[in-house]
This record gives sequence, structure tokens and C-alpha cells, in this order.
Amino acid sequence: MTQLALPLQLADHAVFASFLDSGNEALVATLANIARGGGGHGCWLSGARATGKTHLLQAVCEHAGDRSVYLPLAMIAQVGPGILEGMANRELICIDDIQEIIGDPGWEAALFDLCNQVFDAHGQLIVSAASSPRECPFELADLRSRFSKLPVFQIHALDDDERIAALQLRSRHRGLDLSDDVAKYFLKRSRRDMASLYELLDRLDREALRAKRRLTIPFVRSVLASDTG
Repeated sequence: MTQLALPLQLADHAVFASFLDSGNEALVATLANIARGGGGHGCWLSGARATGKTHLLQAVCEHAGDRSVYLPLAMIAQVGPGILEGMANRELICIDDIQEIIGDPGWEAALFDLCNQVFDAHGQLIVSAASSPRECPFELADLRSRFSKLPVFQIHALDDDERIAALQLRSRHRGLDLSDDVAKYFLKRSRRDMASLYELLDRLDREALRAKRRLTIPFVRSVLASDTG
């Protein structure tokens, strides 16, 4: 995956195989099709924080390879819209957290131009935001109109059983054994959004490797106790 001249790197865990698609089967199937080169103009992902938007956009880019580019606007907005110059040469552009630039005339104008160039070249856009295009307060009405042409998918937030399944899927992807009891212990002692749960899992993985221990409730308890000790 060729990246911009910035310190951007796709997360090694952000692949389709490590994403629990429960409740989001149609979305994941659509994204996998786009990553293979199908799927029309692309699509728009809307959902709350930590529901998997970034994971999915990066998974698309990981699968699509050098014909794609990942643009995390939360990281690069301060660089300025000039960074979009030449982006339309890519067949597939994944724009993450577009709400970060809404209301900025320069960014909105540059994205409008990019949309026109991509659509004219029969390329594809995948965009993520907290809400749908019609609900985003774009200053440039024509930009909202362009984005409204994309099919919109609302990401389904996971319930507790699905959170446990997602943690176990991520654990298997990393070669860890995470029992139901330990996963439930996670839920009781961490923030319940998936970003926080995955961050805890990553930390426990590192600690378990260092201590050469399995992920058991006593071990997890001892690691968490060190935060308050």
C-alpha cells in the first residue's frame, strides 16, 4: 500500500478477517466488492465513534493495494487541502472522518473538485463520518449533493455478546486464547466502546508476552491493579 509523504501506516490488525461483521454483513460485503474493483461509485459509512469505520476503510485499502489511498482527515486536516492534489489518479480513495473539515471553505472546495475528477474517471470513493451526507453541515451545497450520490450504510453498534465475539476474533487473529469469562471480565472493568476494549487487549497481549502468561482473570486483575497501585 503506497502512502502519502506523511507518517501514515495502515494498522496491521485492520483487515476484513479481524472485523466482526455481525449486523453489518451487507456493508462488509459491499466494501469487499469495492476492494476487488466492483461496487459502482463507492459508498458512505456513518456511525458513532469506535464502531469500526477506520478499521473497515483501512481493510479496504489493505485488500486493494496500490490502486487505493487512505486519507485520515483527523490526522492530515492541518496539512491543508493541497495534499489532495493528484489523488484522483488513484482508482479508490478512502476518506476517513470527513466531519473534521466541514465548514472549511478550502477543504470543501478541494473535495468537491476531487469528487468530480474521481467520478469522471470512473473511480471510487469511500467516505466515513459520524452522520449521513444529508445530515452533515457542509457549507458547499454542491459537495453535499455529490456525496449524496453514494449509497449510505449506518454501522450497527455491537451489543455485549457481540463485543465479546469481536474481542475473541481479534484475539484469534493475534494468536491469543481469550475465554468467555476473561472477555466478560474485560467488559466489567473497561470502557465499553470497542476502541477502549481493543486498547486493553493490546496492552494485555504485551504484558502476557513479557510475563509468559496466559490471559486468565487473575493475570488480568493483576495488570489492572497496577494502574491503581
